[in-house]
Amino acid sequence: MAVQSKILLSTTTSEKTLKELISHLTTLYLTHRTKISRTVYVTLTLALINRVRNAISEQKAASAYQAQLRAQRKGTAATSQPSAGVRKKVELNSEFFRNLWRLLKIVIPGWKSKELRLLISHSFFLVIRTLISLYVAELDGKLVSSLVRGRGKDFLKGIVWWMIVAVPATFTNSMLSYHQCKLALQYRSRLTTYLHTRYLSNMTFYSLSALDDRIKNADQLITVDVSRFSNSLAELYSNLAKPILDILIYNYSLSRSVGGEGLFMMSLAVQLSANVMRALTPPFGKYVAEEARLEGEFRFQHSRLIDNSEEIALYSGHEAEKDKLDLGYFTLIKHVNHILRRRLYHGVMEDFVIKYFWGALGLMLCSVPVFFKIPGQAMPGMGDRTESFVTNRRMLLSSSDAVGRVMFSYKEITELAGYTSRVALLINVIDDIQAGRFEKKLVSAAETSENAAVLSNRGTTLESPDIEFIDVPIVSPNGDILVSKLSFSLSPGRHLLIVGPNGCGKSSLFRILGGLWPVYGGTVRKPPYSSIFYIPQRPYLSRGTLRQQIIYPDSLRQMRAKKTTDADLLKWLEAVDIAHIVDRPGGWDAEDEWRDVLSIGLQQRVAMARLFYHAPRYAILDECTSSVTLEIEKAMYDTAKALGVTLMTVSHRRSLWRYHGHILQFDGNGGYVFTPLDAERRLRLEDEKEELELCLRGVPDVEARVRELTTWSPGRGEEVGWFPGI
Repeated sequence: MAVQSKILLSTTTSEKTLKELISHLTTLYLTHRTKISRTVYVTLTLALINRVRNAISEQKAASAYQAQLRAQRKGTAATSQPSAGVRKKVELNSEFFRNLWRLLKIVIPGWKSKELRLLISHSFFLVIRTLISLYVAELDGKLVSSLVRGRGKDFLKGIVWWMIVAVPATFTNSMLSYHQCKLALQYRSRLTTYLHTRYLSNMTFYSLSALDDRIKNADQLITVDVSRFSNSLAELYSNLAKPILDILIYNYSLSRSVGGEGLFMMSLAVQLSANVMRALTPPFGKYVAEEARLEGEFRFQHSRLIDNSEEIALYSGHEAEKDKLDLGYFTLIKHVNHILRRRLYHGVMEDFVIKYFWGALGLMLCSVPVFFKIPGQAMPGMGDRTESFVTNRRMLLSSSDAVGRVMFSYKEITELAGYTSRVALLINVIDDIQAGRFEKKLVSAAETSENAAVLSNRGTTLESPDIEFIDVPIVSPNGDILVSKLSFSLSPGRHLLIVGPNGCGKSSLFRILGGLWPVYGGTVRKPPYSSIFYIPQRPYLSRGTLRQQIIYPDSLRQMRAKKTTDADLLKWLEAVDIAHIVDRPGGWDAEDEWRDVLSIGLQQRVAMARLFYHAPRYAILDECTSSVTLEIEKAMYDTAKALGVTLMTVSHRRSLWRYHGHILQFDGNGGYVFTPLDAERRLRLEDEKEELELCLRGVPDVEARVRELTTWSPGRGEEVGWFPGI
């Protein structure tokens, strides 16, 4: 018993000493509370300044590194794709903020724009919603206090106010949802309009696919990624601005209720746990960008299968294409499953820290006014303490939820970084292309020093009524120099025939004339694009009315402005003997997929009628009469020449020689001949050449027969008279 008494006495003494120590420390703290608070706030301010300074230093270092990379790539006119080997990592660095700022200036073009008005209205409702939430927290505390005190009248009065507040609260929530969807739609409209204007100007859509390798799926970027960027940007503002506002207002109210010290300690613990979570957060931005790229490649494989379905079917290549499609799909699914696993582990960590660890800290914070006396507050009764605890807990839960949404928004920001990176890449590539800078993976001899020197140069393009090439290199899409220096001139009325084997430079010549291909040297004089018309072997027919096929790319309004009527269009159809297609149901306004409805021969006649309608100064005809009869061909060329159109024809049909006065002949080995064309004489020479070739083909047979006759031995019973003529 004596031992137990000593132990109890010792325990009581220790508890009393501990209570005295805590009471002494509390009294000492309250005496110097102002000085301690100021010291803490100054320390926090200095820490914040130091953190901002470090962040700026990191951004400057990242900018310097990016500038160094750009300087290393500068001056390479045509190189391999930079992202082919090592894909660019999506990060929240200065480049992201620079790209985001550029896109923001596009989607919010000015102070008087509709988008800014929507943002201001959205911000107003965000503030209203936070104030309503603050009032509801106080009202919740009063309701619980009335229950504890047993005041039924005050409780019913509080319920009435609760229902009254519900009206503006529900309206505010609906307006926030409306503003978010409206902002996303406006952002997408602005960005799509901007991209369409840039993408469809100066033949950029062609150069992007033919002369540059950095963008493989421009269609997906303009349609899918722009939509996702717009939605992500609109959601981010709502999911970031509202929590930040809640944190500021709720924390201010809590500091008045529980004291700034407890709030500081809790904020410190939250910050430490947030830093740990951030360090353990996977790079979701990189994952999103990679997923979008794989989705684009998978979609491109399907588009390629559709575009080349006939050739693949003729080769029976369905199994090979199926293997490629399956490989693309399984690569995508493997990456998506990897993302899901990372999201699972990260979600478990996030839920534990945000919901439970921070919740425990919050309960401890709300209990401070109950167990400790806060200067400036007096809560004599149980009801007052209950009201204070419920109100503080409600505000703390709202503040914790706001902090959690800020933490969740980090993932949204990284996803936005992925979409921003892809959309900004498209805009940057368009800028480079319109400035004449291309990056393309070249093959064959394009990597030699001689070819590289040619590809790095740029020639001069001048506007002129005539067409003249002076020492212009003709380059293939792979970078091979087909003709080192091409020189010829063509004036209106001097029709030109262009002949040569496949891959000799005929198509590249036309691309230069059409402004699709850069001039790698020399001087090109040519009329503007509107004065040159191109008709390929399989002409392009858009989906629309029959009238639109004839006047393409003009619209109906432009046709009326030219004082052209449907009777004029019918006259051009009669010139190529296809006036009967107007008799289809709907007439000129009939809409169909004309590429599938009309045969190749009819499509070529429609294209020639289109040429007659536009009546340009020059026309490039690339095997455009291969599927029509000689009579229709004659009508086509006679009508075009009567309209004053200077013809540049690529064809191997001898029937077309008579319509041209000059010939440009490529030999396929880098040489060419430009000379006047005497069609009659050339036809006679060709006939003579064919006769001689026919005779030469029979020479081996004649020589074999002579050898057989020479080795024949009479006297073996054979009649000598067997030989012809004997």
